[in-house]
Amino acid sequence: MNRFRPGLWTTVIVLISIVILGALGQWQLDRRAWKHTLVDEIATRSSGPPVRLPAHIEKPEDWRYRHVKVRGHFDHGSEIISISGRGYHIITPLIRANGEDPVLVVRGYVPPTRQAQITRQDGLIEGEVEVRAIARLKQVPNMFIPDNDPAAGIWYWRDLDAMAKSVGLDPVVPLFLEATDTAAGGWPQGGITRLDIPDNHLQYALTWFSLAFVLLVIYLIFGFKRGQE
Repeated sequence: MNRFRPGLWTTVIVLISIVILGALGQWQLDRRAWKHTLVDEIATRSSGPPVRLPAHIEKPEDWRYRHVKVRGHFDHGSEIISISGRGYHIITPLIRANGEDPVLVVRGYVPPTRQAQITRQDGLIEGEVEVRAIARLKQVPNMFIPDNDPAAGIWYWRDLDAMAKSVGLDPVVPLFLEATDTAAGGWPQGGITRLDIPDNHLQYALTWFSLAFVLLVIYLIFGFKRGQE
């Protein structure tokens, strides 16, 4: 007669492990639902025509991923360079008239060879311009991103408040505007906004659930085999 005797501590450890694996799988399903909601929101907001950015913004979350247009002149002397992969993002204050809050415009990407302004002078536009862009919220860093060093002008992530303070802007629109057009001369390259967000959460969820199932099967085999011995 086969007896099932896996042992007390084995049972406790396996049950705890299965609960944890199942919780991780459910968490991925919850993340998947959240991701789908975000993707739908991005698609809806980014499909409309550009709208004029108001002078002041009270609720920046109402503007994220919306196409906007804004007029002003660039303050190239206060340009901010943010590290992005193997290159940089050029962030330039856009000063608006009539008491409207200035804006930090992410003009686009440049490689290391184009970091210095002298290598992209055609893009240093003077006078009033109209910028078309996609509005983005301030960035929230994760634990893997190093701290910025504003004093040295080293920015690993977009800290809107600290960046605005570093160039003497107060108040400032509580949004970044990512330009959709490339500057004259080809640098910076606009259109850096990613609207296609990867969704691998179902795959991850199935992985966690599969591990829980495999662990359960091993536990049952072990328990019956131990009972026979």
